[in-house]
Amino acid sequence: MDKPLNKRRKYQRLARLYDLLDLPFEFRRYQPMRREMWQGLKGDILDAGVGTGRNMAFYPEDARVTGIDLSAAMLAQAHIRKEKLGTDVTLMEADIMDTGLADDSFDAIVASFLFCVLESDQQLPALRELGRICRPGSEIRILEYAISENPMRRFVMALWAPWVWLVYGAGFDRRTEEYVAKAGLDLVEVRYLFSDIVKMLVIRPR
Repeated sequence: MDKPLNKRRKYQRLARLYDLLDLPFEFRRYQPMRREMWQGLKGDILDAGVGTGRNMAFYPEDARVTGIDLSAAMLAQAHIRKEKLGTDVTLMEADIMDTGLADDSFDAIVASFLFCVLESDQQLPALRELGRICRPGSEIRILEYAISENPMRRFVMALWAPWVWLVYGAGFDRRTEEYVAKAGLDLVEVRYLFSDIVKMLVIRPR
């Protein structure tokens, strides 16, 4: 069965519980990272894999943000958050590997934990699509997990991994940076934002 279709069905079922399941991590871990990811961005920005809209509280005030997601149910939750916060964002259902958006549409792209959900054969087409819709001189920021070098943390992550895969269809070991050059993009920086297990990739089109 088509992988995007599988993921869409998973998140259609998960949408109403997603924020509740993520709540402990959101407040203890993710919010400072989201703030850092959006810092300094301006103009037309894409929130790729907007999900339930967790990034909305950190959008720059003068930015024009478009949020896309594969799941209509996740977008429905994002619409609720949009109304609650009064956020000016355009929400659209779209596949990250084929967004249907025009070339050179955005001054920046942010993807928080989206690439953790994409499997190995989806990483390259997704990066190429982001490169296509980025304007020259733009910046792509990708937040994702990494397997820790610390033995104890690695052990704990190994215990969590089956649950993360079952519930979210996600993995800790995606290593998106290995596909950047093949996608015709430049990896500018790899910055760890939480210990050695959550990193931000800063990428630019060539």
